[in-house]
Amino acid sequence: MEELSAGAPAEKVRGRRALQIVTAILAVIPVVTGLIGLSGLHDPLYSRSGVIQDVLLDSNLRFFSGAWLGLGLALFWLIPRIEKQTVLFRVIWGAIFLGGIGRCLSVFLFAVPPTPFIAFTILEVIGAPVFVVWQKRVANAAGSR
Repeated sequence: MEELSAGAPAEKVRGRRALQIVTAILAVIPVVTGLIGLSGLHDPLYSRSGVIQDVLLDSNLRFFSGAWLGLGLALFWLIPRIEKQTVLFRVIWGAIFLGGIGRCLSVFLFAVPPTPFIAFTILEVIGAPVFVVWQKRVANAAGSR
């Protein structure tokens, strides 16, 4: 993370640093849940729910958990250059936003999920655009796009 250099406005550095810290905290979620999800139907979330043991479902859970893990690792990768990684940042948060839309479809077409998943959905659908705007401000303040 960047040190405050002579002539660099403190606010500019704080905005960048805050975005880096929040991104790092949030990146832990897909990394940890992605690793757990790689166990497929043996993931504690699914094994306790009585989901039918189906090879196709297990394969898809493992695939999407791997993709989720990859998004988390990509977030960690871009943190040091967060003001310069606008395209990757937007792609990651765009994917997260689309995942939130998928959760919304599930609510409307199936049922309301447990409370933690409602919070995840809010972060995905409302938080994603907020993070994109925040990163844009940090990138503009740094003079890069």
